[in-house]
Amino acid sequence: LGLARRRLGPEPMKSLFKSAVRPIAKKKTKGAWYRKWHLVAIDGTILDVADTPENEERFGRPGNGRSEDKAAFPQARVMGLIECGTHAIFDAIIGPCSDSENKLTPGLFASLTPGMLLLCDRGFWGYDLWKQAAATGADLLWRTKSNVVLPIVKMLPDGSYLSEIRATKDRKNNKPITVRVIEYRLDGIGKETFRLVTTILDHNSAPARELALLYAERWEIESGFGEVKTHQRGRAGVLRSKFPETVEQEIWAHLLVHFAVRSLMTDAATQEGVDPDRTSFINALRIVRRQLTEPVAFSPR
Repeated sequence: LGLARRRLGPEPMKSLFKSAVRPIAKKKTKGAWYRKWHLVAIDGTILDVADTPENEERFGRPGNGRSEDKAAFPQARVMGLIECGTHAIFDAIIGPCSDSENKLTPGLFASLTPGMLLLCDRGFWGYDLWKQAAATGADLLWRTKSNVVLPIVKMLPDGSYLSEIRATKDRKNNKPITVRVIEYRLDGIGKETFRLVTTILDHNSAPARELALLYAERWEIESGFGEVKTHQRGRAGVLRSKFPETVEQEIWAHLLVHFAVRSLMTDAATQEGVDPDRTSFINALRIVRRQLTEPVAFSPR
């Protein structure tokens, strides 16, 4: 640990994550691509941390939703940028639970590149976030709420249409942004209309029906977070570190382990020509653990 601190600075796990973690899908990795686009998604999750005054001051303690009482534990918010096809979380941000997902999300945009297609749920919708994400050169496919006003500018042959989104503030310095809108319903799931907005304006490059089916890939990030929180972390529902700086290092360490396991799984799946989704994270984790003949025993402090 001392050697790691000398090489990587006062936050060795974070520094190692930022220097080593990256997208891992290859061109022949099944399930990682839609046509020419590399599929990625952004979402967040909450982790309970040890109940100490220091952790509460840094991360905050949310209300329990029933009274003025607070939740049992302080909570840290983790925002992740995941590679949909491999479940690899290749960038992340840690903040207090009082910080909204939309406030933390822009910190992940530096890892977006042209050729990616970013999937986001409707909670992220907004002119400012859209403009910042689109400026990276990545394409976007986000869901919006049904009450968002999106006027029809031009109907397209596949049933989608071109529209414009406008800033709610400072409209003089923010020009309207042209987007393409896809609206659809799912058979057997009531009368709810789903609405997707994308930067891909050419309907021939990405037909509306295909994008509607593709949006379900966004849920892969939920699976990735579940692997970390449920299977990898185990029964210990609360992170053990008593101080904020070590809480963060513990979270970075969990993300590093998940990335390492997912890298092995992706290599094996790609070599055999199968989708990484068809491989078992639990079995892979067990195999890795069996190879560790001497457990690591040092305090993160």
